[in-house]
Amino acid sequence: MGRLFVVNLEGKIYSCKHCRTHLALFEDIVSKSFQCKHGKAYLFKKVVNVSVGEKEERMMMTGLHIVADIFCVGCGSIVGWKYETAHEKSQKYKEGKSVLERYKVSGPDGSNYWVSHGAHIGGSDSDDA
Repeated sequence: MGRLFVVNLEGKIYSCKHCRTHLALFEDIVSKSFQCKHGKAYLFKKVVNVSVGEKEERMMMTGLHIVADIFCVGCGSIVGWKYETAHEKSQKYKEGKSVLERYKVSGPDGSNYWVSHGAHIGGSDSDDA
């Protein structure tokens, strides 16, 4: 497998809640109004220290997208997804950007996002808002 090189970020950092590997900077947030099946999710213009899974088509709340799950390189946990292709013109701004699920990451202040029972809506697939 070789030696793992991890990028260390400086500033307000979002990190993997399991292994604390740095994933993204607060300043790279594009939107905080995304949803996943476990609650809130944030769209980032740049994430680091992730590996990208297989591309697949998923029907999201905003239409059909080609996405790939992203995994923490430190521990292998799934932390969100990356938008590869948006089929609708109004959704093209998402292409190349990544979503981190808040319940899977620690915030810049070290806080974790805990899901309340009311935050879980049905058994839907990961969706954006």
